[in-house]
Amino acid sequence: MEVEINRDYYLDQIIKRRHNGLIKIVTGIRRCGKSYLLRTLFRNYLLADGVEEDHIIEMAFDLYDNIDFRDPKVFYPWAKEQIKDDKKYYFLLDEVQLLGEFVSVLNGLADKKNCDVYVTGSNAKFLSRDIATEFGGRGDEVHMYPLSFSEFMSVYAGNRYDGWNEYISFGGIPLVVLADTEEQKIALLENLFKETYIRDIVTRNKIRNVGEMEYLLNILSSAIGSLTNPNKLQKTFKSVNNSKITVTTITKYIDYLEDSFLIEEAKRFDIKGKSYIGTPLKYYFMDMGLRNVRINFRQMEVTHSMENVIYNELKMRGYNVDVGNLTIIEKDKNDKAVKKQLEVDFICSKGSRKYYIQSAYMLGTEEKMAQEIRPFLKINDSFKKIVITSNIPRPFYTEDGILMMSVYDFLLNPDSLEL
Repeated sequence: MEVEINRDYYLDQIIKRRHNGLIKIVTGIRRCGKSYLLRTLFRNYLLADGVEEDHIIEMAFDLYDNIDFRDPKVFYPWAKEQIKDDKKYYFLLDEVQLLGEFVSVLNGLADKKNCDVYVTGSNAKFLSRDIATEFGGRGDEVHMYPLSFSEFMSVYAGNRYDGWNEYISFGGIPLVVLADTEEQKIALLENLFKETYIRDIVTRNKIRNVGEMEYLLNILSSAIGSLTNPNKLQKTFKSVNNSKITVTTITKYIDYLEDSFLIEEAKRFDIKGKSYIGTPLKYYFMDMGLRNVRINFRQMEVTHSMENVIYNELKMRGYNVDVGNLTIIEKDKNDKAVKKQLEVDFICSKGSRKYYIQSAYMLGTEEKMAQEIRPFLKINDSFKKIVITSNIPRPFYTEDGILMMSVYDFLLNPDSLEL
């Protein structure tokens, strides 16, 4: 029997946007479940809600059978022919970036009073990173991630500790999660990278030196949770490969990787100065399995893996997430004033709510605890401060008002930040 993975969080977001007059655009990395969300879960919802089957019009532009429909002069007349009466029609269109003149075509469909349009797309470039501008204010984005830990656990047979080890090793791409053995999971991840992500990026951006871009991917895979920038990356290329790659090329490659949703950039924010700091910054992978397969499952340190998972979870929950930087002045042993930089792993905000979060896998000693909460004690505002760790049995507040919680409580409770 086929396992159905619960993606209620995203299904609910689509249902809330039903009949809003806008083009609903589900974006996300290839194979994260966008097609399944639209053409299985949402389609089933519509049928259960009484929509007739012939009023749900589907098209997957990435299938060879539909290659002719990528021509707007073929697709648009066909789409209009499907509309036979005044009842509501639902257009579910997959990988719409492959359709020529897609903005005009989709706006044309959405302009009809009885058409409700839903599309998926696998790269940010096709929307110029600005849906509102691209669609003249008619685009409404739902960004989808691979499975969260909570979604992963809904189909995992073991306990949460074993599930956590599996999740930070092989990630949350549904196809990989549902594979039976570790060998199958690794083979799928390797194949996805080579045949889907790399091929997509190379073809779309006409990259000649594929080896260079793949090497950059490997460096970034090794450096999750570490501050870096294109200049620093160029030095690594030169020292290891004696490469003459330019900073401009590295920046371009990073843009391509971000546009395909493989990696995401986290900017640094000066907490006291209340402004963004240019560089260095951090890059996180959209999926831990994809990150790990790039480095052949070496460097599996759980500290940085946990930080990456927390970052993704915060983004999934709709928060803006930055890396916090705090400049303090302290006296050294000679009573001389010394400037020091402290880091807060994440500052996340949504509307008027803001949280400071430290990711600390183990808090084995008082010294380690003091190190983690030290930046919090130097921040002069009343927003909630949270330490996420692995080795506490249940959430509690310290005397300083800092919320301590385990990574399991954080990930498995969607309202964990409100405890």
